[in-house]
Amino acid sequence: MPRSSAPPAPLRPIVVCADDYGLAPGVSDAIIALIRTARLSATSCMTALPGWRAAAPALRQTAVEAAFDTGLHLTLTDHAPLSRATGLTINGRLPPLGHLLPRALARRLPTAAIRDELRAQLDAFEDAWGAPPDHVDGHQHVHVLPGVREALVAELLDRYPAGRVWVRNCVEPPRRCLQRGEALGKALLITVLGLALHRQLHAAGIPANDGFSGLHDFSPARPFGSKMRRFLAATGPRPLLHVHPGRVCPALIACDPLTTPREAELDYLASSEFIRDLSAAGLHPARFAACAPASDGSASQPAAAPQAHSRQGPD
Repeated sequence: MPRSSAPPAPLRPIVVCADDYGLAPGVSDAIIALIRTARLSATSCMTALPGWRAAAPALRQTAVEAAFDTGLHLTLTDHAPLSRATGLTINGRLPPLGHLLPRALARRLPTAAIRDELRAQLDAFEDAWGAPPDHVDGHQHVHVLPGVREALVAELLDRYPAGRVWVRNCVEPPRRCLQRGEALGKALLITVLGLALHRQLHAAGIPANDGFSGLHDFSPARPFGSKMRRFLAATGPRPLLHVHPGRVCPALIACDPLTTPREAELDYLASSEFIRDLSAAGLHPARFAACAPASDGSASQPAAAPQAHSRQGPD
């Protein structure tokens, strides 16, 4: 009698999060299309930008139709602030990363201005979304920087119940960075910068992913699919993959230097190739709650789509 083959191993959850919702219509529309086809399980929103409030209703409508997490993409570079941001801005605008980073490493960021801007962006999220964010991360990974990470942890602890909001952990073991070979210098730098935040989140009981991928140089020299297969290799126990899909539109060209590479990411994520690559890696897109370790060691069930309720915390 022939021996029956073993059943396939169950797919593990991975948070597939698109950054930059609200940046421009071409980006926001692309993210919504991918959420509706279950290619994404989360998105992070740039609430400091003028396009956020206009784009929020479509995202809320999408939450009626699909289950996904929505978070704040804390923006401290290149755009106009929502607060006064005294001591942080240059000619009324948030500084470029090349100016923010050395100030952060020298511990010279204005703490009050950072927390005021964080509060303003959280307020703008809640005012348009009707609920707290499911997670917080940083545009250009600014949330891992000294002076920013402390303000973030303190504000989340003051503002929300313990464990309510996840924070993106950008630490990835060097062996996995070396194995992937994508944007190696950037991956190692962000890991080093992220170690202190990782420790602070653990000490504060703030939930976070364990495993981080998606960093690349945005060069069109290689197909995005070949990069993705490296991103999906040897993922951590609770992994997060961040992506930047979008369509080029006049508003995007006017406000951000990253344009056509977004279309390559969008086309791949919308393709059957992405589904095959996820399956081959033993993964499926899932919300943050599905990646939380349960008391019995199994993964917990995804949370329901957010329901509107009043803002928590200080105005």
